[in-house]
Amino acid sequence: MQPSTLRIGKRYRASRLNGPYDAIVIGSGIGGLTTAALLSRLGRKVAVFEQHYTAGGFTHSYERNGYEWDVGVHYIGDVGAPHTLTRRLFDYVTRGELTWAPMDASYDRLFIGERQIDLVAGPANFAAALKREFPGEEQAIDTYLDYLSQVADAMRGYTVGKLLPKMLAKPLQRRQPDFFNQPTREVLGRLTQNPTLIAALTGQWGDNGLPPAQSSFLIHALIARHYLYGGYYPVGGASRMAATIIPVIQEGGGDVFTYADVQQILIESGRATGVRMADGEDIRAPLVISNAGVFNTFGRLLPDGAQRAPYRERLNTVQRSMASVCLYIGLRDTAENLKLPKTNFWIYPGEQYEEQLDAFLKDPDDTDLPLTYISFPSAKDPDFSRRYPGRATIEIVGLGPHEWYASWADKTWGKRGEDYEAKKEAYAQRLLEKLFEKMPHLRDKVDYYELSTPLSTDYFCRYTHGEIYGLNHDPSRFKQDWLRPKTDIPGLYLTGQDIMTCGVAGGLISGLLTTLAISGWRGLPLAKRMFVG
Repeated sequence: MQPSTLRIGKRYRASRLNGPYDAIVIGSGIGGLTTAALLSRLGRKVAVFEQHYTAGGFTHSYERNGYEWDVGVHYIGDVGAPHTLTRRLFDYVTRGELTWAPMDASYDRLFIGERQIDLVAGPANFAAALKREFPGEEQAIDTYLDYLSQVADAMRGYTVGKLLPKMLAKPLQRRQPDFFNQPTREVLGRLTQNPTLIAALTGQWGDNGLPPAQSSFLIHALIARHYLYGGYYPVGGASRMAATIIPVIQEGGGDVFTYADVQQILIESGRATGVRMADGEDIRAPLVISNAGVFNTFGRLLPDGAQRAPYRERLNTVQRSMASVCLYIGLRDTAENLKLPKTNFWIYPGEQYEEQLDAFLKDPDDTDLPLTYISFPSAKDPDFSRRYPGRATIEIVGLGPHEWYASWADKTWGKRGEDYEAKKEAYAQRLLEKLFEKMPHLRDKVDYYELSTPLSTDYFCRYTHGEIYGLNHDPSRFKQDWLRPKTDIPGLYLTGQDIMTCGVAGGLISGLLTTLAISGWRGLPLAKRMFVG
């Protein structure tokens, strides 16, 4: 199997460094790129080091056999209007070069057993569609939408608390509604006794990786509200995110380096002073910002001493999120001819998500898949047919615990042997059947497919257990006041989904928070521009 030919960023060589740098960012996920771009616009010279062959983290795309797929940007919300925080941030860090295409009004289609339920863009349309599906549940649906608004309001204080000293942040938490950080199913169970309505309201649970009995209502509400005005897709594909942000970093004299493997954060006299690369090169900067996730940062990159022990203890208070497999499919025809929708499919065997998940994990071979997510990226991207005429793509995501593939973890990517390939092929066929059940006309149209596993996530994104959302978004995670941009080590900061929430928007906003934590009062104009407009 050949690596992708789609590469963004500058290949690292020590001779290509153009220091000294004001800041070093480890990892080029959306949090790292956003932090670097914002700091650049504030006059800092920033170097971003990415160990992968292309920049973008989970926002990168790859190309193989004449097809292109995104690996994590299946859809984005809150970018349809210029006044939203997500859109403001994207416009600012790309200088308006990143554009968006709307999906269909029914952005998510839920198949719950034999029942089909569409989530429709716009709060009024969303509510009206659900009320038609669930007569008699009008009050529950209205109260639910009110709860989403209350969580959004409370998130302002929660977000500001990430920037304040811990003692000053605590009073903000007392202003949260009582359901703010309770389990999602528990909150919804007080609104309605209709299990199918609860299943419909939580039908996007794969977007945070925890079924409703385990997730915090905070993350459920943020995701549901994020898409309430519809889903959007970057014109030109997911890789356009990195491609449009990198020039802003370069304007400040910085750059984004790929094949740039950071081995250690340098700590001198208790302060972060730079990084040591895999080639032995030490690169100094007064600021080190890790977008590598807290398990990588404190478990692998931080040297012995230097607060490593206390932070390792804190790692015991959080858990890694779900791992997954993804089937990347290529078809030799256009999305238009194949009637591929600009709508995501969520397929469930029934409404009892937790029971179905437990049964599958205990007996995966003889139990129906508890969650199947299908995305049609070539239909969502109006530029796809120009880049790949006569072709279309589909992606199917399913659950895939790391332990299923752990025995091959020490093997080289692309050379893990026939047993590994056979295991992947068996799962690929099950996922294809889920697609053909809903779209039987595609059965003879598939030209190419390949399955990624948690080992792929580890190899390309350095999440060692294949965790696609960083940390689990359960109630205990949101009680950890150490998950903030500023660490206890002077000069060392965090960014990315672990300090806020999962998803592209969560990573994007984390970049803003990290920049504000670094900048202090100098960042007030930026804060006003982003939060107020």
